[in-house]
Order: sequence, then structure tokens, then C-alpha cells
Amino acid sequence: MDQSGAVHGPQGHGRAVGEGADRSPGRRCGTGRGRPGPRASAVPRKKPPGRDVLPHRRGSAAPTGAAPDGPGDRSRTVSDPPRDRAHEGRPMKIGIIGAGNIGGNLTRRLTALGHTVSVANSRGPETLTALAEETGATPVPVTEAADGAELVVVTIPLKNLPDLPDDVLAGAAEGFVLVDTNNYYPRERDGRIAAIEDEGLTESRWTERQLGHPVVKAFNGTYAQDILDRPRPAGDPERIALPIAGDDEAAKDTVRALVDELGFDTVDAGGIDDSWRQQPDTPVYGLRADADAVTKALAEASPERPASFRG
Repeated sequence: MDQSGAVHGPQGHGRAVGEGADRSPGRRCGTGRGRPGPRASAVPRKKPPGRDVLPHRRGSAAPTGAAPDGPGDRSRTVSDPPRDRAHEGRPMKIGIIGAGNIGGNLTRRLTALGHTVSVANSRGPETLTALAEETGATPVPVTEAADGAELVVVTIPLKNLPDLPDDVLAGAAEGFVLVDTNNYYPRERDGRIAAIEDEGLTESRWTERQLGHPVVKAFNGTYAQDILDRPRPAGDPERIALPIAGDDEAAKDTVRALVDELGFDTVDAGGIDDSWRQQPDTPVYGLRADADAVTKALAEASPERPASFRG
């Protein structure tokens, strides 16, 4: 736990209700800069991502080609390797916005794997000296975390996303991938967000609106300590799988390849409009299991938001 006021959930049995503390395994903090990649794929900041009406929201019909009770296209699980291996076999430049439980442990693992990591939090780089000395990561202001990054991880409390600088991603590499680890905790931390509860936006679709760039949802239901303690080689019977959701297949494959490098299998959980299947209090949230069990848990999710996760 990073700070006082812990919220309990997968992200670390006790998680602080503040920067980098999420009830689920993902968490947020800090700032960063990144350019919205190719302009054609950018999402207008704080506006609907590419269309006025979402075709698939919580409680609506399943996406085209999906069974009504199944999470979008889950035909590709860990047994089917990601198609885009552009980053495989070489280090990436990665920016991490948020240095709490998830952000800190991703910094530890990714630097150990040889990636170049810049990390930021809301309190300033001077507060990240110990993490930098431990890992070799570069502590930076939020406005510099995404500079030159091929992949950016945003792992700060959901309520703090609108407070990030408008140009937080402006310096990122062309075509960068944005990873969202966030979860919505309306009662414990975030307060009520009408767009999520009334309009039926998934938490990650709302996040896209705040950041103005498509996201890949990952690590939001992962226990932070598992990032350090549970990696296993491919084929190990104890290797656990994580659900990954996103609309951009190439970006999703980049994240799946990185998760594989970290020592975990992945299950393609569909698009961002399907990502409610891995939100808090769903069967897959906090699940430590193989790809088959994760696939089953995604299919068993209900589109109804639990009362305990409404503001």
C-alpha cells in the first residue's frame, strides 16, 4: 500500500485511495507527454472517441460476431501468438504515469527486462529517487513521462485523469500505444461519474475521452504483487493469464507481447466497449487462473453494474 486510506482489491490486498492506488490491480499517478500517434486514430480529448453514439455499451447488444453472453472476439487467446511482433526482441522506450503499486512494480519488471523507462507521479520526480536508484528508471515530471515513448502506461486514480495536462501525451513517439490500468471506485475514491453510470460508457472508453487517444485495457484486475511474484515461463502449468481489451488490434498485440515478456499469458477480451467484462466485481477481476478459466470468466460477466460500484 502506497498511502493511507487503503481500498481493498486485486491490485494489492490493501491499496491506497490516492495516486497509484486502485482497488483493482491497476493504479494511476503523475503526468506525461505523448503525441496522439497518427492523427487519423487520435481520439478528441474529452469528446466521444470517433462516434457520437456508442454501438455497444453496458447493457446493450453484444458486438457484431459475438455471442450475446460472450466477450466480443475471444477467438485468439494465448494459444494464438499476437500478430504484431514489431517490438519483440528489442527494448522499448516506455513512459509510466503513476508510481503507485502497479506503476512501481511495472517499473521494476520492465527495467529488469531491459526496457528504458521514464516514470512520473503527481508529487514530482524528487519523490521517486528511491525507485530510480532501485531500478535505473528515469524520474521525470508528468509533462515529460511520455516523451519519445513507444508505449505509455497511465496508472493513476480515475478521478485524476481530467487534471492531467492537455498535452500530456504530446511528446510520445508516432504510433505509440497507450495502456490503461484504471478502475472506477465511485464510493471509495472517485465520486460519481455520470458518463460511466448514466451514459453507459465503459471505464476505459471514458478514459479515452479524457486522454484523447485510444487505449488498451490491461492489468486493471491484476494484484500488484503478482507482477513481481507470479511470472512464469511460457508453457508452465502455473502461468496465469490476463485479459486484454482494445479496439486497435496492432496496439493490443503489442501489449499482449509485452505481457508475455513479463511472464503471463493473455486472453483477447474484445474491444473497449466490451471491457466492462473485466471491470471491478466481475468474475475475471482478481482471478489468478489460466487462459481457459479467464475466457470462461469473461463470458460469465454481467453487463449490470453492481450496486457497490455505483455512486
